[in-house]
Amino acid sequence: MKVENQDYSLFYQFIKTFAPTGFKNIDRNHPLLLELEEITETNNQFFHVADLIQAKVIWASKRSSKMIGIDPEELNAFHFIEATHPDDLYKHSLGREKMFAFANDIYRAGKGNALLSINIRIRNSDGEYPDLLFQLYFFYSEVPHKSCFLFQVHTDISSFKHRKDGYHYYVGNDFSNFRYPDENLLKIGNPLSNREFEIIKLIASGLNSEQVAEKIFVSPFTINTHRRNILLKTGKDTIAELIFDFKDQGLL
Repeated sequence: MKVENQDYSLFYQFIKTFAPTGFKNIDRNHPLLLELEEITETNNQFFHVADLIQAKVIWASKRSSKMIGIDPEELNAFHFIEATHPDDLYKHSLGREKMFAFANDIYRAGKGNALLSINIRIRNSDGEYPDLLFQLYFFYSEVPHKSCFLFQVHTDISSFKHRKDGYHYYVGNDFSNFRYPDENLLKIGNPLSNREFEIIKLIASGLNSEQVAEKIFVSPFTINTHRRNILLKTGKDTIAELIFDFKDQGLL
């Protein structure tokens, strides 16, 4: 597949150009917009801007209609919740919690930016659930009013080679990860299988190995084997260390 704008430089240019107006009354025939719509068509993407303190979508690109069946003028945050694949609701809710935590921290500090990315299956107009990479770029602005704004890029990664276990997830300030996705980017995140992650969630809730075994109808020996494999996968010394790290990232 041909890919354009891998470094997202034009997205940064979009922010710089339209942030002073609060991303309102944007002329869709603006040369920058026309170029971005052409690039996102090629890259199978769309993007939108939101004011997180006011909790509303301000502007969205045209391809929201094609990718998720929602006209850009009608796009709102609740659509993404309603259209999320049932099996992805847990990680979507964690992502939203982290999103608003970032927004509040940046707003209170009166400065800063951050990045969060996660892949979630979202229903489209055909009733299918393509795998979309959500890349959220948070930034503070005092124009036209003080707020934490969100620039969010959605990329269909259904055709990408996916790893067997886990899913992509990144939070932090390494903005080299704000780029068109590739195999290395998508490897970042939760490396655990669904069963391994289920065990970690149960341990994090306060259950010991015997109680977890009883809960999911396996032997304590099996749970202890999973625990060893989990530590090998994550490179952690203890399960407690892993749980602390996962909570810090917003995975638990």
